[in-house]
Amino acid sequence: MIKRKIVLTEDGSHTLYVKDIDEQFHSRFGAMQESEHIFIQAGLLHKNVIENDAISVLEIGFGTGLNALLTCLKAEELKKNIVYHTVELYPLTCKEYSELNYCNFISNVNAHHFFSFIHQCNWETVQSVSTHFQLLKQNISALTAQYPAARFDVVYFDAFSPDVQPELWTQPLLKKIHQSMKPHGVLVTYCTKGTVKNILKEVGFSIEKLPGPKGKREILRAKKI
Repeated sequence: MIKRKIVLTEDGSHTLYVKDIDEQFHSRFGAMQESEHIFIQAGLLHKNVIENDAISVLEIGFGTGLNALLTCLKAEELKKNIVYHTVELYPLTCKEYSELNYCNFISNVNAHHFFSFIHQCNWETVQSVSTHFQLLKQNISALTAQYPAARFDVVYFDAFSPDVQPELWTQPLLKKIHQSMKPHGVLVTYCTKGTVKNILKEVGFSIEKLPGPKGKREILRAKKI
């Protein structure tokens, strides 16, 4: 049984702390601002992605479902069709996700409904969460998941850090992800570790460092060449 507890981050939003690995799901400086800055602004809204008529997203690490919720809300705001594929080996319990406070920071009246449905909908099958947002959740390790070739416009690489989950920051997995992306697709992550940058370049990405959210000097965006 994984021991997790809800903790408050600096911007008032919740995250989960995992005792066994001494790691949080989000930055202690703010879960909401971190997800919005890295995955929505630097990833989903990047020119290479947002200009497409429809967008396909891959998320490595479903976690609290915050990235999925923010993407769903952006899909409805922009009236942009998004198909969202995410993998997670250790899903939250109903008690855990029902106590998260993200919707308190969102003005959209449908946010609570979307967030609940994102967690409650069936795994392993595509579900329509809203008019413009479809979700496929897979209860599987990112290492053993199968990724369709040339499918994804943007990848949210949101695994735990290389220090505690090194197996997810290796060439075999990042190569599979590279192959699953469309030409000129983008991958965004909070991690700027030198070894990670080298592997991304080895498998065929060009990389750029961007200013990070509060508490993080830089983040990484990689483009499929």
